[in-house]
Amino acid sequence: MELRQLTYFLEVAKHKSITKASEALHISQPALSKMIKSLEEELDMTLIIRTNKTSELTDGGFIVMEYAQKVLSQIDEMSITLNDLTSLKRGSISIGLPPIIGSLYFPSVMAEFHKKYPNISINITEYGAAKVVKGVEESEFELGVAVLPVDENEFNIYPIVEDEMKLIIHLNHSLANRDVIYLHELKNEEFIFYHEDFALHDIMWKKFIAEGFEPKILFKSSQWDFMSEMVGANLGVTILPESICNRVENKQVKIMNLEPVTPWNLAVITKKNKYISYAARTFIEFFL
Repeated sequence: MELRQLTYFLEVAKHKSITKASEALHISQPALSKMIKSLEEELDMTLIIRTNKTSELTDGGFIVMEYAQKVLSQIDEMSITLNDLTSLKRGSISIGLPPIIGSLYFPSVMAEFHKKYPNISINITEYGAAKVVKGVEESEFELGVAVLPVDENEFNIYPIVEDEMKLIIHLNHSLANRDVIYLHELKNEEFIFYHEDFALHDIMWKKFIAEGFEPKILFKSSQWDFMSEMVGANLGVTILPESICNRVENKQVKIMNLEPVTPWNLAVITKKNKYISYAARTFIEFFL
């Protein structure tokens, strides 16, 4: 069995198509089909059910896919380890980053890091914080920025930000003359809220439930500036971290303190018991 066979097989499994996989691999369709057929003959098992439109995995195919991913991951890890010997003369870092966080803290850090280590490429994927955690857990990323808490048994945690949630309301709102708003007082408000794959969604939803109500959701968004503009248009209220609220420039809104206080703490996370490249470790040290 060759690594190339496994690589080609995973590409077919990914695309569910011999044709699309051959295009992605830049090889001919007959050559790819022959490679898959030789793997099946070697294992004495059908791995792919071929039709005119798709190539679906058999039960055996799913098992081979799982182990092929593990094998190739180990090969990648070996390559990363060897690249460390070049003392950061080359390398790459994969980072999962929530969009709502990226614009706040990362541009200046990225610029300084690139200036110091120009040959290290940084590959950023934007996901909601909950999906970032899953991505790190499944080794899609080396590093992720997550909203705490996360499972300390599963991840190494490097705290970077301590913040708290604030309420944004329109200047003409009946509560705008108050110093502090209690969460239960928002029972009848319409919210500009976050999508379900954002950690903030679950954090605040649990807070609402603890106060005895489910929030009325008018709109959902992943963009803090859009959320604050909707409040400025007097379409509802929203709750965002203080560091984000401090960037809101709309003169039609007011930032209010909330009780009970809801913390919003961020950390860089890595998966425990997994090799982390020297480039990634250097980035963590640089960021902290």
